[in-house]
Amino acid sequence: MKDNYNISELNPRPNPYYKTLQKTISIDVSEKIIEYFKNLSAESGLPYQTVINLYLEDCVNNERKLEITWK
Repeated sequence: MKDNYNISELNPRPNPYYKTLQKTISIDVSEKIIEYFKNLSAESGLPYQTVINLYLEDCVNNERKLEITWK
């Protein structure tokens, strides 16, 4: 490994994961929902935020629509 690198000689490439980059947002979610996904997380061994993202991605990929019935 070199002690110094000349940045101008590097070959910059576009990020191949650019389209899959995530955006950080802030939303209000009930404790019940967080606990539900944390339990799924414990079962799957994935971080709970990843589980939530996978669930939402599945909704998008399968064009799931929200069904609301008021009681």
